[in-house]
Amino acid sequence: MKVEIWSDYACPFCYIGEVTGTTVDRFAKKYGLSVDDAAENIENISRMGRAEGIDFKYSSTLYTNTFDSLRVTKLAQERGHNEIITKFFDAYFTKNLVLANHDVLKKIALECGLDEKEVDDVLSSDKYADEVRADEMQAASYGIHGVPYFVINEKYALSGAQPTDVIKQALEQALNEETIKIWKV
Repeated sequence: MKVEIWSDYACPFCYIGEVTGTTVDRFAKKYGLSVDDAAENIENISRMGRAEGIDFKYSSTLYTNTFDSLRVTKLAQERGHNEIITKFFDAYFTKNLVLANHDVLKKIALECGLDEKEVDDVLSSDKYADEVRADEMQAASYGIHGVPYFVINEKYALSGAQPTDVIKQALEQALNEETIKIWKV
């Protein structure tokens, strides 16, 4: 079974641009809400994160372009340092750091055990840019406009933060279809 999970470090539901405007203002504009309603929704999301033991500070996040963090993630994954994903989420949602800041990215990458020269090479070049752009193009081909987004066996898609039961049902359905194919002669 193939399960793809599409996400971005600036998406709160993936964890449970440059800096422009407040998170509340951006949220209100994106979803067509009043500032008060946006603030309430953000607090509800933060409450969910805190319930999972995350010191979630969504309302004070600094909107950021995550392209370079995704390029550094590609390097980390090639080197088997997948913990960088959690570290980047933590940097954004609990420490409110700017993930477009190369000093921030480098510090986190080194904490995860990546080689300083390799990290510098990525951040001072366009290394992994093609891979990140290819991911963006594949997401567009799936019709992904928001994250998280789940694709199971390139057949089933779930958009947004879904209840556990919904994800479980989709996985079971895909698994049942695979089992039927295996036994079909």
